[in-house]
Amino acid sequence: MNPIARIRDDVDQLAARAERLVATGQVPVATIERLVGEGVAKGAPLYERIIAAAADHPPAGFLSRGARAVAAVARISAGPPGRETPLGTGFMVSPRLLLTTSHVLPSPAAAGGAVAEFGGEEGAGDRPGTPVRFRLDPDGCFLTDERLGYTLVLVKAAADGSEAGAILGWNPLVARQGKIVAGEPVNMAGHPPGHPPGRATEISVRHSRLREQTAQRLLYTTGGPGGSGSPVFNDQWEVVALHHGPADDSPSPGAETDEEVRGSGVPGSGLRGSGVRGSGVRVSVILAHLAGREVTAGVRALLAEMGPAAGLGTPAVPVARPPAVQPLRAPATALAARPTAFGGGRRLLFLPGGPGEHRDHAGPVALRRQWTAGLNKGLTLADLPTLDPGDVWLPFYADRLVPAGPEPSAGCAAPTSPTARLLYEQLVGEAAMMAGMPSDSRREGLLTGLDGALSWLASATNLDRLLIARVFRDVAAYLDDPPVRHRVLDAVLRTLPRSGALVMVAHGLGSVVAMDLMASLPPGVEVPLLVTAGSPLGLDAVHRHLLAGGPARPPRIGAWLNVWCPSDPVCIGCPLDDDWKGQVDERAVDNPLQRAHDVEEYLSDPAVARAVAAALA
Repeated sequence: MNPIARIRDDVDQLAARAERLVATGQVPVATIERLVGEGVAKGAPLYERIIAAAADHPPAGFLSRGARAVAAVARISAGPPGRETPLGTGFMVSPRLLLTTSHVLPSPAAAGGAVAEFGGEEGAGDRPGTPVRFRLDPDGCFLTDERLGYTLVLVKAAADGSEAGAILGWNPLVARQGKIVAGEPVNMAGHPPGHPPGRATEISVRHSRLREQTAQRLLYTTGGPGGSGSPVFNDQWEVVALHHGPADDSPSPGAETDEEVRGSGVPGSGLRGSGVRGSGVRVSVILAHLAGREVTAGVRALLAEMGPAAGLGTPAVPVARPPAVQPLRAPATALAARPTAFGGGRRLLFLPGGPGEHRDHAGPVALRRQWTAGLNKGLTLADLPTLDPGDVWLPFYADRLVPAGPEPSAGCAAPTSPTARLLYEQLVGEAAMMAGMPSDSRREGLLTGLDGALSWLASATNLDRLLIARVFRDVAAYLDDPPVRHRVLDAVLRTLPRSGALVMVAHGLGSVVAMDLMASLPPGVEVPLLVTAGSPLGLDAVHRHLLAGGPARPPRIGAWLNVWCPSDPVCIGCPLDDDWKGQVDERAVDNPLQRAHDVEEYLSDPAVARAVAAALA
């Protein structure tokens, strides 16, 4: 047998790894600025310093991202109910496809008799969760390869038609290299051999490190043998390999030394040769093999659902890894308040942003409840009476802005219209520059273009890159397309009361809609107070596209309070007074990290709640 050739990380691989870390927003902005400013003084290339910084300082969202990744990992078992035998591990890689090893599911017959069980992990108070079970459908799709040792199989929908990925999420596979280099930590989740039914998924977090890679496999230290079919994650919870088991070959001479690892990725990682050596087939190799297979049109469409990063085609409807809830369904109904609310003479209206700003794809009922809960927290802190959700008007226009269906992935969040995409890129670029993104001349080939701008914003604000992309996509879609703008304004106007004092609270894109709305309000409606929260009105690319043609406060507005958070990328242009000079009162708040754009956090500020209560009195 010929010895297996090891691949040593060269300059191109290390640079690709650093670029991916920056492109996915994994290195804090302050760290990048410091590393760029240091230049050659440290003696090591920028890419090496970026890789080392990422390994030393995991981002604040490390654990929450890991929880989402682990939610899509299943125990695969077979046998009669109640007497099932554990076979191994598998994990969702699209809304409907599960990946495991050919050892776990070697044939369609084996898959047809198997069940995938997700969940069961302990939650608050150490209470076990309720497992979710799905049968497999090898007749719909079953692709296996004994040489590489993988099996990809279709998962049957639940009785109510719900797809496994829509409930649990999935772990996207990325064909592009640059996801890991030697010396970096690897994380694993799965069900080791002998793991009894009903046992929660076991995880290994930063306990293992990549030692070597071959043309097809990754070799890493592990705290144990792991479970066949487990996903092997990098420190950003991207899948880098499909775990097979202990490595069956000897390491190359000198591969276990600290000096070798230092020269292969993470400087000063201090790795020793302890722990079991695990082996997994590289994700990029599996995807390349799938791309070359001859399959039916139906199977090819299923493969395309793995997303653009997998390189297996474009799905008929762009898909992304959704949260563990059902996607938004249209049409949805706007909500009117009770006629007797606030004595019947004054009304409170919540004007939400676009669908990209709706937490958990909430519909109008859930949105009104969430907003009211946030405002009630602020009222309680201000020692004021709380409100009932039924006293609030809430227009709903998400279905007028974008088609119903799954949300797009980060790679295809941009609008499809060329002019809307151009505006979208201008919005993201302007926001990134206002967040301190360095000029092209200081980036050494990193952080360029739209991806670089989104990554900078994600790193600067510690918010999810996809959330940022969705919000700016919605703003661009509204401002660029007159028919879309007309549909949105019409949907809001149909919900409004025809007369009386209207206290309006607008969030994100809703603040842009509110400005355009003022010229079309019924004659009998006055606006004694407008509250804008998390607003993009400070961006030049936004206010110059308003119906008013610029930063001019409509005369229908009485008082205007703008509340903003410095770590919210959507309102990165705040305070607004730089452009809307003397036209607005402002308040900066300190929302929690990773919830910087949440409207509930804005409304829970006592000063904001007092202003709303005073206007309704």
